[in-house]
Amino acid sequence: MATKTKKSPVKTTAKKKGLGKETYVKWYKSMLLARRFEEKTGQLYIQQKFGGFCHLYIGQEAVLAGLTEAMIEGDKVITAYRDHAHPIMMGVHPKYVMAEMYGKQTGTSKGKGGSMHMFSKDVGLFGGHGIVGAQIAMGAGMALAEKARGNKNVTFTFFGDGAARQGILHETFNMAMTWKLPVVFCVENNQYAMGTSIKRTSNVTDLADLADSYYMPNKAVDGMNPEECYKAFAEAAERAKKGDGPTLLDINTYRYKGHSMSDPQKYRTKEEVQQYKDQDPISSVKSIIEKNKWMTEAAFKKVADEVKALVEESVKFAEESPLPTEEELYKDVYTQEDYPYIIE
Repeated sequence: MATKTKKSPVKTTAKKKGLGKETYVKWYKSMLLARRFEEKTGQLYIQQKFGGFCHLYIGQEAVLAGLTEAMIEGDKVITAYRDHAHPIMMGVHPKYVMAEMYGKQTGTSKGKGGSMHMFSKDVGLFGGHGIVGAQIAMGAGMALAEKARGNKNVTFTFFGDGAARQGILHETFNMAMTWKLPVVFCVENNQYAMGTSIKRTSNVTDLADLADSYYMPNKAVDGMNPEECYKAFAEAAERAKKGDGPTLLDINTYRYKGHSMSDPQKYRTKEEVQQYKDQDPISSVKSIIEKNKWMTEAAFKKVADEVKALVEESVKFAEESPLPTEEELYKDVYTQEDYPYIIE
């Protein structure tokens, strides 16, 4: 089942960056780190090292590789609850992400969010949100704030193909186009909403078409190819920064694992999963690097060893970090200036 490409009304005006050795090596390292981190996270979850829900990003790494190449300082990202890879690939040390998974005070959300609520203001990540589709409107609101401030920054708003069926999407699209907000709506279309195929939820299966009734530019993107993802993000961001408003990107990708760790995955065949694994973004990037002789076998091994050590360091840091104290219950809820009686 190959990913689909749709002719887009988005004009390709963005200048293509030099996507050579430096970019591809960076992509390989960051995607491999995200992959190994998620694999370890799955193992730890099975061992009951931490609880709650857990949604792995394995297979979708090319999307974030392309995104991080297209972002500039001040751009913002908001996403759903499949969010472990986002902070890591945006520049947060994985030990803080793992600590959040463990519910420790050193985590990205001070141990209060867990797997589904990763935040990092430093890199522009504003969640990790557990309410399906809620971040669609929140992302538009963040873009409205950027426009009001007169900034030339974009908010990349991610949601899944299941969330694309929420009514809030249509209300948000209408306002975003009316007000020409600097927002890029990004459907991480991994083909299934929990266990339900997109073909069973609507007669509109090309999700880019959802933007047509708002005259919103839209494009289907090969989400297994980081270079194609980069070009789509860069084009949409340039359009938004010029004041021309939002774009909808239907990013066709695939998760190799279940919707969550409790998902038996009986709704799809092993053959289907293997067809997508044959397009694996990490393997594809590695092949390009090998073809161009940008890394030696010794260099690949060194990267693999460094990634393994970094993941092990992250687990050790998380396990040795302290749990939040009782006093933390009253912090980061309301501001002290507005509610002085809440915080002693």
